[in-house]
Amino acid sequence: MKILMLGWELPPHNSGGLGVACLNLSKSLAKMGADIDFVVPYEAQHSLDYMNVLSAVDIDPLIRYGGAYESKEIEVKKFRNENRQQFLSIRDIQHEYCEFIEKYLKEHHPEVVHAHDWLTYEAGIIAKKEFGIPLVAHVHATEFDRGGADGGNPLIHQIEYEGLLWADRIIAVSHATKNIIVEKYGIPPSKIDVAYNGFDAPKNDHYHYDGSSYQYLENLKKKGYTIVSTVGRFTLQKGLFHLMRAAARAISIHPKMVFLFAGDGEQKDQLMHMSADLGIAKNIIFTGFIRGKQLRDIYSISDIFVMSSVSEPFGLTALEAAHHGNAIIVTKQSGVGEVLNSVVRYDYWDEDKLASALVNIAESPALEKSLQTGVSHEYARISWDDVAKKCVDVYNEVRQHKRNRF
Repeated sequence: MKILMLGWELPPHNSGGLGVACLNLSKSLAKMGADIDFVVPYEAQHSLDYMNVLSAVDIDPLIRYGGAYESKEIEVKKFRNENRQQFLSIRDIQHEYCEFIEKYLKEHHPEVVHAHDWLTYEAGIIAKKEFGIPLVAHVHATEFDRGGADGGNPLIHQIEYEGLLWADRIIAVSHATKNIIVEKYGIPPSKIDVAYNGFDAPKNDHYHYDGSSYQYLENLKKKGYTIVSTVGRFTLQKGLFHLMRAAARAISIHPKMVFLFAGDGEQKDQLMHMSADLGIAKNIIFTGFIRGKQLRDIYSISDIFVMSSVSEPFGLTALEAAHHGNAIIVTKQSGVGEVLNSVVRYDYWDEDKLASALVNIAESPALEKSLQTGVSHEYARISWDDVAKKCVDVYNEVRQHKRNRF
């Protein structure tokens, strides 16, 4: 089956979990026989032998990082394109992406177009509207998730709405996301399939945690400190101000706690000032944006992983942390809580409950071990191959629907 996959990033040129999900899903689809052309909006080497990665725009991958998730600035913020000595906004890049897809479809004839998130929906609509190709829209996050209490960018809401209307089928990464699509955009529930993100432990994995990256933290652990980590973009969606205040309360009760904030984003400076104002700066470490071994080392040294998101459609980082033996705390507004039971769940705004959970785990080795052991059995049941099978079922359904119409 020939699949045209429309995405915005792939590792190692990714800024979040979207690229990780697209890579792993495509790999499992290829194992099932799918012939995939994956289009990205930049030029870079990926060295993947199971699908063709096509460049839609001749820009460096770093250019589009700054605006892909800062939805308030998608038209205002400009990035210099050194190749052509001009400035581009995210909307400029999207328009060139659409032009590439239109040219591509005049020469190639995929059986299904699979579009990931609002960034590629307009290109997917072109495939459906102008070329009659069945369109599957994959929703990893909505603008209601990213926008938080502010409600997000009206333009992105419009793009999402149109993409979901034109799609033949919609794949949501959790029931929470499906409910948002139904309630906020008025899409019929029958049009939406839920396919949770997967996790496959690397085979022939040569990763080894040797403690060299974080010797300071290893010394603290020997002195009885509990290491708490969170990983992600420093944005409104991630609820990090709530986490910082909860950390202060937890530290006031149990001083031997250190919090690792791994990532980067628009709230970094505010968070750093906040830790100082709360008097806990010595207990807070900002690692900056990390990937690869450094990220896995963060998981390995951590005792507790917290996902404090105001709205998290799924949350792959919780599965990654579980794989490295962490006790997991997630908000009730996180989709990953639909597949993991051996976790502590709380409402994102309930800072007292989060602080209590942190202290209870830190002061009870038995509770920490119970959570770590329980979740280790649960994440192992989730596979990208299962996600791929669900996608193939959806592909076959939309192809059959097209045949029945004609």
